[in-house]
Amino acid sequence: MINVGIIGGSGYTAGELIRILMYHPKVNIDFVYSTTNAGKPLSVAHHDLMGDIEMNFTDEINPNVNVVFLCLGHGKSISFLKENQFASHTKIIDLGNDFRLNKDAHFEGKDFVYGLPEINKAEIKKANYIANPGCFATAIQLALLPLAKHNLLNNDVHINATTGSTGAGVSLSETSHFSWRNNNMSHYKAFEHQHLGEIGESLVQLQDDFYSELLFIPNRGDFPRGIFATLYTLCDDSLEQLVAKYEEFYKNEPFVTVTTTNINMKQVVQTNKCIISLLKKGNRVLITSIIDNLTKGASGQAIQNMNLMFGLEETTGLHLKPSGF
Repeated sequence: MINVGIIGGSGYTAGELIRILMYHPKVNIDFVYSTTNAGKPLSVAHHDLMGDIEMNFTDEINPNVNVVFLCLGHGKSISFLKENQFASHTKIIDLGNDFRLNKDAHFEGKDFVYGLPEINKAEIKKANYIANPGCFATAIQLALLPLAKHNLLNNDVHINATTGSTGAGVSLSETSHFSWRNNNMSHYKAFEHQHLGEIGESLVQLQDDFYSELLFIPNRGDFPRGIFATLYTLCDDSLEQLVAKYEEFYKNEPFVTVTTTNINMKQVVQTNKCIISLLKKGNRVLITSIIDNLTKGASGQAIQNMNLMFGLEETTGLHLKPSGF
């Protein structure tokens, strides 16, 4: 069994990790660390776990676990690792943004691999340290990678993507209160979202002359979880040619499905799936990409990475069914 520790156990991504890992056939949850809830049952913060798991939060770590998931706020993983030492055999999967960019991937002798399995699977299998991708970044990269693979990203890409309220984290803010978010919509960080850096690095990895702009408008939705992203750019390939290239690129990727039908977010919520829909109008290609921001966009992908790191089938524990209604 893989002994697992979770740091920052009170947040949404930690709750999603616990929900999936407690039924993972190869995992034992050793501890869930939270200084604010130490000694209290997990269900105090994660109400859906009531009656399912008898375990309390702790403010002590076991430094000898096989793998630790860092579910801390952005920028806090570095300070935690400086203050807390783990055994040399302990693998680390960071769900924050501290190590995602190439310039930040090397930390105190640890080399973090960018954990997008669809392009870095071989490296992930050999890695001890993983920088888990951002949620918007996951949806957008999966939409564009096949185009980059065939050097078809030669024009600006227009991106409009809407995420659920859980993407803002568990701490309340002015724009996460129910009375503000409900029956409301807004955009934020237009053209300068922090995920653009990691998206750009992955695209250059496949198309080294990529220089076009990613014109990204992120939106806040009035639903709790999921990402619905639409992207369009110029492309001379026919729809049939594009579908063939996307299907070839993802033929060995169990969580990515390609279609030409209209898709909706409920098809992926509470799963580790990404569904990509392609539409061609004249010389423009429209790509729709849908994921669950907490699962494929965070905790599910982190478990997918863990499976690869420990030599398991990457779908282990991740056969999750969406709720269609």
